[in-house]
Order: sequence, then C-alpha cells, then structure tokens
Amino acid sequence: MKRLAHFRMKTWLSCCLLAVAPALMCDAQGAKPASADGIPRLERRGEATQLIVDGKPFLILGGELHNSSSSSVAYMKSVWPRLTAMHMNTVLLPVAWETIEPEEGKFDFTVVDGLVEDARANNLKLVVLWFGAWKNTYSSYTPGWVKTNLTRFPRVQTSDGRDTERLSPFSAVVRDADARAFARLMHHLHDVDGERHTVLTVQVENEVGVIPQSRDHSEVANAAFAAEVPQALMSFLEKRRASLNPELRAAWEAAGGKMKGTWQEVFGKTPLTDDLFMAWQYATYIERVAAAGKAEYPLPMYANAALIRPNYEPGQYNSGGPLPHSMDVWRAGAPSLDFVSPDIYFNEFAYWASEYTRPDNPLFIPEAQGGVTGAANVLFAVGREKAVGFSAFGVDDQGNTPLDLVGITNPAEHIDSGALGAMYLTLSRLEPLVLKGQETVGLSAALLEGDAQRAARASVGEYIANVARVGAPAAAGGGRVGALFIQTGANEFLVVGSGDAMVTFSADTPGPPVVGIESVDEEFFENGAWVARRRLNGDENSQGQALRLHASDVGEGRIYRVRVYRYK
Repeated sequence: MKRLAHFRMKTWLSCCLLAVAPALMCDAQGAKPASADGIPRLERRGEATQLIVDGKPFLILGGELHNSSSSSVAYMKSVWPRLTAMHMNTVLLPVAWETIEPEEGKFDFTVVDGLVEDARANNLKLVVLWFGAWKNTYSSYTPGWVKTNLTRFPRVQTSDGRDTERLSPFSAVVRDADARAFARLMHHLHDVDGERHTVLTVQVENEVGVIPQSRDHSEVANAAFAAEVPQALMSFLEKRRASLNPELRAAWEAAGGKMKGTWQEVFGKTPLTDDLFMAWQYATYIERVAAAGKAEYPLPMYANAALIRPNYEPGQYNSGGPLPHSMDVWRAGAPSLDFVSPDIYFNEFAYWASEYTRPDNPLFIPEAQGGVTGAANVLFAVGREKAVGFSAFGVDDQGNTPLDLVGITNPAEHIDSGALGAMYLTLSRLEPLVLKGQETVGLSAALLEGDAQRAARASVGEYIANVARVGAPAAAGGGRVGALFIQTGANEFLVVGSGDAMVTFSADTPGPPVVGIESVDEEFFENGAWVARRRLNGDENSQGQALRLHASDVGEGRIYRVRVYRYK
C-alpha cells in the first residue's frame, strides 16, 4: 500500500505540473521523458516516437472489435482464437461506462478482469477504449442513471431548443461523473495489470463532436460562444503561430490576428469558428477526464477523430473532434493526451496519415479498413510515417462487412480475406528491423491509391525507390499498392510489397547517376529466420533493371532482398 500511495502521489504531482505548464509535457521532439516505473510509455528514438513496452519498442499490429463485443466475456471466448489466427498482437476493445458503473458509486470490474485474463491467455495486448460520455458523438454507452436524468446531466441542444442524444461538454456534473468513473477504471487497471502490462494505451471517449448542427446551442453554450476566447488558448496559439495548422492560422489571420475577442471576432463568422469553439470545449472536458485517469495509472492516452467526407461542413461531420485544423486547439486544451488519432476509412490514406504525423503528435491509426486495402496502408503508415501502430475495425466480424461501414468499406476485401493477417505475420517477423529502421532514414514506403495514381516514390538511404503500377487496377482495394523498404546495408534493401508493381531505383545523393540492380533474391521465413530461395534474374528482374512485386507475395510469405550499385 505504501508503494501504491507513493506512485499515486507522484503521478498526481506530474499531472498538476502538466496542467499548469503544457510545454513541459513533451521534450523538444514531442515525446514524453522516459518513465522510471517501467509502464508502457512513448519515447523519442532517433527520427521516430515509439511505444516502449517492458523496456523495448513495440509496434501495434492491431484490430478493433465491434462496439458491443467486449461487453460479454462469454461472447468473446470464441473470438479470441480467431484474433490470434489473424496474427495481430494487440486488440482494441471498448470498456463502457454502463458496464463498470451500472449503479452510481457501485463499480463492477468483472468483465474488465475477464477480458484482461483472456487476452493474456491468447498472448495478446490490449488498447482500452473508454466509452464514457460519448461514442461517435452519441451518449449511448452511459449508465441508465445518467441517461434518464436530463436535469442533472444536461444535453447538447439544437438552435430551436431541442435536446439531443449527446451529453453536454459544458456540464461540470457530467464531466466530473465521467472523470470519477474513468479514474476508478485506471485505478483498477493499475492494480490488476500494473506489473504485467497487458494494456498498452487508453483511448479517452470515442469520435466526439456535434451533429447535426455545428455547435451546441444550449444557454450555457451560447454564453460561452459570446464570451472572449480563453486567454490560455490564445497564448498557446501565439507562441506557436509559425507552426500552426495552415487552415487554423489562415482563419485567425483573416479575422485580423487578434489576441483578444469573442470566438467570431478572433476566428471569423464562419462555420469553422463553431468547430473550433466546440473543439476547445471537448478538449478541456477530456483533459479533466484524462488527467484524473493518469493520476491513477499514467498509461499513454489519446483521442480519436472521425474524419471529414469531401465537401462536408461543420455539423455534417463531428464538429469539434480532434481534426487537423483543430489539432492545435486540442494540444492546448488537453495536454494530458499524448496524441490524437485519425480513423481512416476513406481514400487519400496517405494525406490523412501525414496530417496527423507531427513532431508533437506521433501517428497511431486505431480504426481503418482491413483486407488488401489495409495490407497496403499499414506498410505506408509504419514505413513512411513511422506510426506507433495500425488497427483495422470489425475484426471479429467472421467475414461479413460491418453494418456500420456499409458503403465505406469494400465487402469483397474485408479483414477476413486474409490479406491483412498475412501482412501482420510478415511484419511481426520483421518487427525488430522495422522498429530500428524507424529511428533512421533507412526505412520508407510508397503507396498507390485509386485507379488514377500510377506511380509513387520513396526516399530511403541514398536512393529513391520508384514504384509503378503493373496492369489494370484490381477490383478489390481499388488497385491499391504498398511497398515497404528496409535498408539493411549501404546498398541493400529488404522489400515488402502488397499489390502488383514494378520498382526501379535512382540516386538521391551526389555521385554516379545511374543505379543498377546487382541482385534480387526472394526470401521466405523458415525455422525462425529469413532464408533465400531463388536468385531472380533475366525475365524475372527485367534483365537487371527492376524488381517485380506480385499481389500474391503477401499471402505466400515472400519478401525480397535487393542489392544495387551505381555507375555513370
């Protein structure tokens, strides 16, 4: 008990320091200082911020369950082996407020304990998703004693005064009840998992925001909107003016670049201002929840964002969520969050991933498509953007397209097509090389998205890898092609591919301008090591001019070792 009390006092003091000095949250590269407690943490290593588990870097190769699957330990009994068979190492699963506090003040962690024990039994790590006040803007996972008491727990209101199915982020009563429950969960996770480290990170709430209007129109919200922008936010933005998101900075400067005024005076009379206003409310609310949880057990924590469909305006999407244009507002309002993350289901994966990769924000993708699309995307995420991890949604779906993703994902290439699982298997075998490569310039990736994109480039070491599509785009995945390059020597690379493509190399540094291929060997994993089989030459490497990637490479477990040289 003395050790636990000391731990909690130390973490409480840390949270207090973070609250009064957000700049102390990260080092110069944006990662938190190393923890002496041995719990999972983020650490800057060379060019990348990595998740450190039990003293070693860890790459999350994950899958997220459907929203309600983890509410039943019995239901999950038959699911765990299927998850293991998909070769993932981490499962993202919701823990709902209604599950742990069915009666106010009376907590029940039976389900949580069962999930943790079964994850361990299946050699899987966990990311806990706290479905507290909100899940995808709605408050459907709150306990009945919260849902039914609208006087005590007020709702977001529309402009005509109607209540919605969303708890108000302006309510201190809502916030404090949410924070108490989350703190009890983190307290319990410390007690049952503080030494085993099954749980790696925690997501605080889920895809927050306001729909169908761009902001809350309750009386308290209207008063806050008419009041001055909090000085804490303005000071934060002013100190970082040069590095702010371009859209946020443009809105601020178009309105005169003022340091004081109402929200519309500072950011303009546009729907974007409503979005930024709600972003501050959600961020400062979640800060109190996250800080309460970290005082009990300071695992890395994050918030996730539902992204914007093309041409959508605030209110058509989750207005106020941690989107690229409001990321600086979130960093100011929620310093206890280690990062914010995108749920990427749409095309333009490379664009969205890059928007969330910043010195103060390592990339983690908690929700995405699986199948052949996911197999290509994960290569780009971990290779080009040095992601902490990647996770496909609906992995317990047994081959059916998730009902809540109909029209977004492709039914023909969902997770159980096996492509993503096969890619996870290959990446798990290459994990030490991938993680080491993330620290340097010796790791990169290229991604071809959609039918129109025919070529892409990746800079790795002294070379540029030029990746060009081969043949007509396949129906599944829209012809998506991914290629990962791991430098293993000055002139040598391991190449992992997903899709049909041709790879050539060119020089990226002064010296002889022409790059030739010395050799290409296909390799397979046998008896714990990568073993060379065929030396590919002649027709198989375009007479020494190119590496040919095949869509079947992933499923057959094939990678390539390529050696290049330079000449005039």
